[in-house]
Order: sequence, then structure tokens, then C-alpha cells
Amino acid sequence: MKDSLDAWFAREILVYEDSLVRYLTRSWHHRDDIHDLRQEAYVRVYEAAAQERPRAPKSFLFTTARNLMTDRLRKSRVVSIEAKADLESLHIHMDEVTPEHHAMARDELRTLSRAFEQLTPRCREVVWMRRVEDLSQREVATRLGIAETVVEKQIAKAMRRFADALFRGQGSGTTKVRATSKKQLKQ
Repeated sequence: MKDSLDAWFAREILVYEDSLVRYLTRSWHHRDDIHDLRQEAYVRVYEAAAQERPRAPKSFLFTTARNLMTDRLRKSRVVSIEAKADLESLHIHMDEVTPEHHAMARDELRTLSRAFEQLTPRCREVVWMRRVEDLSQREVATRLGIAETVVEKQIAKAMRRFADALFRGQGSGTTKVRATSKKQLKQ
């Protein structure tokens, strides 16, 4: 059975290697990951075919590759959001992370979360698409069917609300006011 699976894999999957590499190169922004993605796609297809052979092997291969890229993108965004919330926004180095800093970061995150929930539904949607999904101002405007200036105004409104909540202690009874320069507020 294993020999027939290997033969099937070589005949039905490996023949698309050049096309798969071109597709990954066009679609994935980290060139160093292309070979890893290709290999991981092969492993997943091989393991799935051991259970049941796909009816459309080429489509299955490319769908698997696309799903891998989507998973990696999703994971990279989750990590970057946590890193920014816990460390970068505090302007501290990794070796300075203490339980006190961690608790303060959690308080600030809760404060920002409350401020986010107080935004209008449209404003929340704009902020989410712009800052979390990392869409351009134009892409947000197109998706929502609004002018780019509206997107800009909604983002400005949200940033003012967030700054007020964080730096003036509004929205949370536990957040301490921190001395902040104008330069830090612009970041």
C-alpha cells in the first residue's frame, strides 16, 4: 500500500512542484519560508492521501498551500498584537519585564478594551479593519462603502478616545496617569 501511495504522490502531486513554488513565491511575502511551506503542504497532502485520496489532487494541493499561508498569517498577527500590547506600548526592553510591568500592561489593555467598546459600531469596525486586519485606508473605505476621509476621521476619533483613556485615566479607575511627551502621543 505504501508503494502505491508513494507512486500516486509522485504521479499526482510532485508534477506540480514548479507551479506550487511559483504560486507560493507570488503569494507569500517572506521568501525564506517558501521551501518550508512547500514541504509542509506536501506532508499534509501525503498524510491526507494516506487516509483517502483526494478526487482533485492539484486543487487539493493548492488549497492546502493557501490554507497554510492563511494559518501562518493569522498566527503572526496574533503574536504581533500581544507583543505590542504587552511590551512595545510600554517602551520597555524584554529584560525589564517584571510582574509589576505585566500587571500594568494588563490594566492598560483592559482600559483600551473598554475604550474600544465605547466607540460607535462604525468606528469600532474601522479601527478593527485598519489596525488589526492591517488594511489600508483605501481598502477599509472600499469594503465599507465610505469615503477615505470618513475612515481617517474615525481613526482620529478612536485614537483620541484611547489616548484619553490611557493618559488621563478615563475609562479605568486603576490606570495611573503617566508622564508622556507629545512625541510619544503621536506614536
